Amino acid sequence: MNILVSGAGIAGLACALELGTRGHDVTVVEYAHHLRLTGTPIDIRGDAIEAVDRMGLLAKIQKQRVRMSELTQFVDSAGEPVARIPMAEISDSDDDIELLREDLVRILADALPDTAAIRFGDSIETLTDGGGIDSGGVDVRFASGRTGRYDLVLGADGQHSAVRRLVFGPKEDYLRHLGVYFALADHPGEARSEGPNSIYNVPRRMAGLFRYKGKAVAVFQFRSEPIDYDHHDLDAQKKILIDAFAGHRSWRIPELLDAARVDPSFFFTSAGQIHMPSWHRGRVALVGDAGYSPAFLSGRGTSLALTGARFLAEELERCGNDHTTAFARYEARQRPYVTFAQDRVYSGRDRMLPTTWAAIAARNKALQAPGTGAP
Repeated sequence: MNILVSGAGIAGLACALELGTRGHDVTVVEYAHHLRLTGTPIDIRGDAIEAVDRMGLLAKIQKQRVRMSELTQFVDSAGEPVARIPMAEISDSDDDIELLREDLVRILADALPDTAAIRFGDSIETLTDGGGIDSGGVDVRFASGRTGRYDLVLGADGQHSAVRRLVFGPKEDYLRHLGVYFALADHPGEARSEGPNSIYNVPRRMAGLFRYKGKAVAVFQFRSEPIDYDHHDLDAQKKILIDAFAGHRSWRIPELLDAARVDPSFFFTSAGQIHMPSWHRGRVALVGDAGYSPAFLSGRGTSLALTGARFLAEELERCGNDHTTAFARYEARQRPYVTFAQDRVYSGRDRMLPTTWAAIAARNKALQAPGTGAP
């Protein structure tokens, strides 16, 4: 089949790899002009490990493994360690693989077969879906003015999915905001690129300095009601972050905000879950955050993207041209993983972002109890 994938993130690249190696002609269209490599380390857990193994990528992924979370500590305003996150809250088992997002993106992109191609700097503008097996496919008009007809269209374009909006309706119909925003910025001015990762809290906010593979990054989280902003407007997103930390000058917060101000690759997003009764309609289906974002607080978004791509490709292979049956089977297999991941976020939010100074002190004291591994 001739398949269009919207989005060249982990879900989109995994779909292109899984489908392309099965003989489908795959075009990935990506709004950005390059692969997005920004991001903190991500985790591959459970059956997602088997998925990358079947892709033939497990050995390459294991070579890029990092153990950053094991060196993460909470600090006080003087930078002294006061507690560590228990390993039981970081990973499900010793088999979990932690690696940099950029490494996984590169591994997936490098593994794409000749039957899969990425077109950068373009996006889907309209979709006209014929629906049935004999309908002739989906007619697509792109922002560039190009047009095309595809047997299937897959939305792997993240929490703000254009495909979901065009086919299923506005994001607000499906988004469940979890009350947290996240930001990330390179900090090239940090002299030390090795050492423990530090997290500092003020009520309802967290600022951190993480180090890995010779670089340092400033990390932020803060609690907030939903904020209306353009997720393509970098300056507006930086202003939201700076306003959220206005008046807070303890520890290294001003320094980390300065790093965010000047970073051209600054990343900003909300902790939001997508809840949908179905991830497919006609010849269109959603994969990854576009259909079932568990929010970054779950630590399972990458794993869901990988298992989703695998299950979808397998069911299309088994069902031939009967995409309706294949989509239904894909959803039946993936739904339990999504439910599990989405149910696990709230304890992590409260641990990372206590709402009062008293709650911060209580969190630190609890983590210093025997058996927690705290300093």
